[in-house]
Amino acid sequence: MDLPVMPPVKPMLAKSVSTIPPGMQYEAKWDGYRAIVHRDGEEVVIGSRTGKPLTRYFPELVTAFRDSLPPRCVIDGEIVVAHEGRLDFDRLSERIHPADSRVRLLAEQTPASLIAFDILAVNDDSLLSTSQADRRSVLEAALADAAPPVHLAPATTDPDVARQWFERYEGAGLDGVVAKPLDLPYRPDTRVMFKIKHERTADCVVAGYRTHRSGPVVGSLLLGLYDSEGFLQHVGVCAAFPMKRRAELAEELEPLRTVFADHPWAAWADPAAHEGARLPGTQNRWSGKKDQSWVPLRPERVCEVAYDHMEGDRFRHTTQFRRWRPDRTPSGCTYGQLEEVVRYDLAEVLSGG
Repeated sequence: MDLPVMPPVKPMLAKSVSTIPPGMQYEAKWDGYRAIVHRDGEEVVIGSRTGKPLTRYFPELVTAFRDSLPPRCVIDGEIVVAHEGRLDFDRLSERIHPADSRVRLLAEQTPASLIAFDILAVNDDSLLSTSQADRRSVLEAALADAAPPVHLAPATTDPDVARQWFERYEGAGLDGVVAKPLDLPYRPDTRVMFKIKHERTADCVVAGYRTHRSGPVVGSLLLGLYDSEGFLQHVGVCAAFPMKRRAELAEELEPLRTVFADHPWAAWADPAAHEGARLPGTQNRWSGKKDQSWVPLRPERVCEVAYDHMEGDRFRHTTQFRRWRPDRTPSGCTYGQLEEVVRYDLAEVLSGG
């Protein structure tokens, strides 16, 4: 492979802001795996956000890139999997599997797509110093003849349209809007774009915690919600605490410590138990050698957390701790409090709505 921009490349990143800024290019924020695609003739390399290769996990995309991308190019985009008209991150995650036979089976059953939203090089030209507006024009020309599963991400410079996308597209599994300054060159691994994400709050039961890597203080709180049958489902974590607060939390929660035998998630270490319930994670291909043990607590305390959106029956990302809720009872922390987003067909998103 001999391209003007060679792998690995870490993608340009975005920082969170609360409102949609004016005077920029706007795109939907896709919920998948960020990917930098290098193609030089028959050679294709798919790099992850950290620069690690993803090529072997998406053989159907390698074939599609040879058909739909320019013969020599570097494309920035998001790999996604759709199911029933919306993005499905759980099905996408299943694709990262050590067995090649499993990967190829899933490539047939749940094929992936690439949403292309930037271009770093084409032919012999590096576009890293080219402005965002000009790169968009080159990208549109480069993908003029592209066909699914390669898609050109819809973009607009109209903030009113961006606000409409922000309100509507969540129902298709997207989680906000990205704003890009029109004169911005491509700056790898730097937060120079802006992302505007949804934020909601929920009251959750604190049923345990994992210790911090630095010592016996709280690393993350394990959160639960009761389902319609009265079982406490593990729905996610909140983890962003100053170090002083981590020590304070360990002291506050000490009276609630219990033993696994008396805990609703007592079977968490048994892989078979996860088939019928959502429990704290065990050792798997994602965690590697990371310690997944946790401290069980009597599920008696309630906290309010902020979250962006749900992925099925769990929080898609790490939540943000807002406050303790002594006025709430754990039994009232159910899925019923969560806002139900109006569904929106992914095909409408890809067409620009």
